[in-house]
Amino acid sequence: MTTLMTPMTTLIAMEVAAAPSTLQVVWFCLVAVLFLGYFVLEGFDFGVGMLLPVLARDEKERRVMINTIGPVWDGNEVWVLVAGGAMFAAFPEWYATLFSGFYLPLLLILVGLIVRAVAFEYRSKRDDAQWRRRWDWCIIAGSVLPALLWGVAFGNIVRGVPLDANHTYTGSLLTLLNPFALLAGLVMVGLFLTHGAVFIALKTLGDIRGRARRLAGRVGLATAVALVGLATWHNLALANTALVWMPTGIAAVGLLFGLLANRVGREGWAFVGTALTIFGLVITLFGGLFPDVMPASNNPAHGLTVVNASSTPYTLTIMTWAAAIATPVVLAYQGWTYWIFRKRIGVHHIPDPTPESAVPQGSRT
Repeated sequence: MTTLMTPMTTLIAMEVAAAPSTLQVVWFCLVAVLFLGYFVLEGFDFGVGMLLPVLARDEKERRVMINTIGPVWDGNEVWVLVAGGAMFAAFPEWYATLFSGFYLPLLLILVGLIVRAVAFEYRSKRDDAQWRRRWDWCIIAGSVLPALLWGVAFGNIVRGVPLDANHTYTGSLLTLLNPFALLAGLVMVGLFLTHGAVFIALKTLGDIRGRARRLAGRVGLATAVALVGLATWHNLALANTALVWMPTGIAAVGLLFGLLANRVGREGWAFVGTALTIFGLVITLFGGLFPDVMPASNNPAHGLTVVNASSTPYTLTIMTWAAAIATPVVLAYQGWTYWIFRKRIGVHHIPDPTPESAVPQGSRT
């Protein structure tokens, strides 16, 4: 008996059967690298923001914490902008499905980032404790919300979401709030808290350094338990291959190494360990995802892959040349920024507040 195929099913079958090209694989890896850089760098920013009411005992210590990330936080956010732009240009179908289906979570992430950025700039505009306290809560909320929702978003991406034949998301907001995605969100929050605490210990002097080290150890142990649970669930249920078990091992070893280094006061190596954990986690997620970019939980034929979601070869070629030229410049500039602001700071570096009456009239803003 001959099986009749509609044009749509024929097209889907051709897309699934097609093997990804070299440039498609390269840009899938580059998108993964961009999100990796974002989570490693912006991750400690989020951690510092979330820990603001926990580690700081007074206004000077809060200013010390904010100053540890002051020169770099806005540059760290560039990574996610480039990741979104690369996704839009290299895999427009993926971008369209993701940003339409995950519209509310991504909007909340954007709102959190905007509120946090405004808070950094405005908290010092008035010498008023209540004013600063309100902006500090904006920093905290603008750090917790993106950290949690990025975990939820990527948990849903690797788990798969319901899509129709046109690759359109057919679920609701409650569909995204499933146990696997929520666990991924909690793991992301815990990992960024640990990463941020280690960074504070690396960049500060005095009592706040000791408190950050102790907190990193406690939060890190809880995060390790949740991370093992998430990785085991992901690897056994979704992607039980060596490609994901190997980076999972790297993540586990990195976190263990980071906690041990933190315990003996080697904050630099501890930061390398927590960064290695984020590296392993991101590679586990993207490794289990490939060659899909947006799996369909209801019908695998409706899912997006690097083949049916990508731009034309000509577009990918132009993008590759542009990335090859611009990326070294951006990396060199950001590396130079971190080198210039590499020294530790303490409360003795923070000047005492100047009474408003002592400020010359013409210099007030």
